[in-house]
Amino acid sequence: MNDLDIRPAGAADIQAIVDMLADDPLGAQRESPDDLTPYLAAHQRLADDPNQHLMVAVRADRVVGTLQLTVIPGLSRKGAVRSVIEAVRVHADERGSGLGTQLIEWAVEESRRQGCRLVQLTSDATRADAHRFYERLGFQASHVGFKLAL
Repeated sequence: MNDLDIRPAGAADIQAIVDMLADDPLGAQRESPDDLTPYLAAHQRLADDPNQHLMVAVRADRVVGTLQLTVIPGLSRKGAVRSVIEAVRVHADERGSGLGTQLIEWAVEESRRQGCRLVQLTSDATRADAHRFYERLGFQASHVGFKLAL
């Protein structure tokens, strides 16, 4: 798999990212791949923030995976910097290939490089396969998450 390039997402990658976000039962309910306007605005906000890393995995000039890594300075844990991994997606053609593992390993290494002492992520309660995947990579289901839609 050395033909894989993990790099920052550009505006030209947004359609492929949104298509992956929408390609599952949960994403199909909340994403709108036919109108990129809000996604392009969000991409610009992310690109302007040095603590945000929207990444794509590219193989043979095709976007096959994505994730967002956010670096968060804080006071807790003696002023520890932490990171949050969000929106991990692997193209349907690549699932089971080890690409997801490579993306998470990239995010963990980048977090170390940025001085983070903790990497965290959330996963929808219905995604049992994802939970097993993250646990296999060493993540522990240690917290209960809460959301409030605004």
